[in-house]
Amino acid sequence: MFALIDCNNFYVSCERVFDPKLQGQPVVVLSNNDGCVIARSAEAKALGIPMGIPFFKVKDLISQHQIQVFSSNYALYGDMSQRVMQTLATLCPDLEVYSIDEAFLDFSGFQAQPLQQGQLIRQTVGQWTGIPVSIGIAATKVLAKVANKLAKQNGGVFVLSPSKVQAVLMTLPVEEVWGISSRWGQRLRALNISTAAELQATNLNLMRQQFNIVLERIVRELRGESCLPLESIVNPQQSLVVSRSFGQPITTLPELKQAVATYVSRAAEKLRSRQLTTSYLTVFVRTNRFQENYEAPNASQGLLTPTNHTGKLLEIALRCTESLYQPGRAYKKAGVLFQGLGSAQSIQQSLFEESDSEKGAALMVTMDRLNRRYGRQSLHYGATGTRQPWAMRSDQRSPQYTTRWQDLPEVHARAREI
Repeated sequence: MFALIDCNNFYVSCERVFDPKLQGQPVVVLSNNDGCVIARSAEAKALGIPMGIPFFKVKDLISQHQIQVFSSNYALYGDMSQRVMQTLATLCPDLEVYSIDEAFLDFSGFQAQPLQQGQLIRQTVGQWTGIPVSIGIAATKVLAKVANKLAKQNGGVFVLSPSKVQAVLMTLPVEEVWGISSRWGQRLRALNISTAAELQATNLNLMRQQFNIVLERIVRELRGESCLPLESIVNPQQSLVVSRSFGQPITTLPELKQAVATYVSRAAEKLRSRQLTTSYLTVFVRTNRFQENYEAPNASQGLLTPTNHTGKLLEIALRCTESLYQPGRAYKKAGVLFQGLGSAQSIQQSLFEESDSEKGAALMVTMDRLNRRYGRQSLHYGATGTRQPWAMRSDQRSPQYTTRWQDLPEVHARAREI
């Protein structure tokens, strides 16, 4: 038995944990630079706000219905996700973190009935984190995905027993099966396969010949044959990118270098937190793709010795930025890509480069420790600047309640008169 735990309207739920007045109100969360709607509460969905619509197109509707609007607060969402996953790990050690708001659990071995165990997990996650979840339980991961859709309509927990599978799959469009893309859906419909039940009953050899082994496994999973085990070991990360669109176009080299330096600093911090180094760095910049003469150049350089030292990476990245900059261009976006990632515990030193790795590592440890204690960017390289007028717009972002001391919620108590 597998269980899929899915956090309900996750970004919205994170906002509601620290602002209970939002319960029952329509709420939307916006993408980077407050561009598009990327999360909606059930109340906002009922008002007809579609996913991904540009914010400016629904401003009148938002004003009319007094919909609460928030800029993305990824620091808060990431930390709340970690808390949910840690809670799940204490309740079921065999889990696979599938995304920021989803996890698969291995439900075999529990003494309690699946429904009772699911209700216990749902109650505990809600009590410990404040995040509501839906839990679908079935014999395979694909069927657990199907069960999770029904859980959202049936009290939060749904067990898809073998006796119910056929009836449920008959009502499910083939495109809504986990792993079936819209393109595959069109090809399947051309073969007169329009529901999950018809896909379940199809010929396995035909699916492998017409598509590939992936679709064959999906069909087997729909039949109750487990082909997709839990992936408890995370695949080694191959690359890391930090990229943002600017709040306003950048036209000068100093501002562009400042933005790239900020992204390099953040990416290097992520490397160190994951005990990784990089051996290949790429800087890329973009003009506005909706205007004429769109340009998207990039510049790369390999490193003789892999590193996660911010200062060394900044030196290379800023040289790349200088080679990319063209006067008269208005840049809308920039980013940095680290490739050739490896373990920070086993760095192969170069014969052609002096090494001060111990001093550099100590400096980075100190900087990270101070920034964790006093807040990000409390200690930073001067190349990132102090004023950043180009920074991404987030005019309606909530406080980072769980990751910044300055944003800790305050509780005021008043003495009761006797």
